Amino acid sequence: MKALLLISGGFDSPVAGYLMQQKGVEVIAIHFSYEPFTDNNPEIKSIQAAEKLGFKKFITVNIGKEIQEISTKCNHRFYFILTKRLMLKKSEEIAKKENCDFLITGENLGQVSSQTLSNLQSITDAVKMQVLRPLLTYDKEEILKIARQIDTYEISKGPEVCDCLGPKYPITKSNLEEIRAEELKLLNN
Repeated sequence: MKALLLISGGFDSPVAGYLMQQKGVEVIAIHFSYEPFTDNNPEIKSIQAAEKLGFKKFITVNIGKEIQEISTKCNHRFYFILTKRLMLKKSEEIAKKENCDFLITGENLGQVSSQTLSNLQSITDAVKMQVLRPLLTYDKEEILKIARQIDTYEISKGPEVCDCLGPKYPITKSNLEEIRAEELKLLNN
């Protein structure tokens, strides 16, 4: 089995990929760059973690233009859900080309605003491909313990930049119809 891991440069996604490797899954990593809104440090961290864990391939996709469009055209409270839906859609396209069986994310329930049950459902709805979340029920301490064991902790340390354009008060309980309506604003230029 083969899967595409969405890797961010943080602690969670390398651990998620590692856990799936332990189940015999061949992992390809994809990183979404927010440049020019961030530097390339998250990409460098992601590459180092992917190399450390022996992922078969590493792909970078720049979505700076798209995240800017989301932040200016859509209700800002939906930013994190909309950007994650964007990443899943792009990942699904690449996963199909790479003959992957499913997608993997490092999301876990309730850790940040986009990772509530209703928001995860709204995010997952963006794709038809199965999305596995091996860390769904892990708490942060469990994840950090594994990161130390697999030697990705030091690589992943440092500030997270995924919220550089995000709202101060993101929505924590989304409605799928509202999310789809927000996405339509991106189609109407």
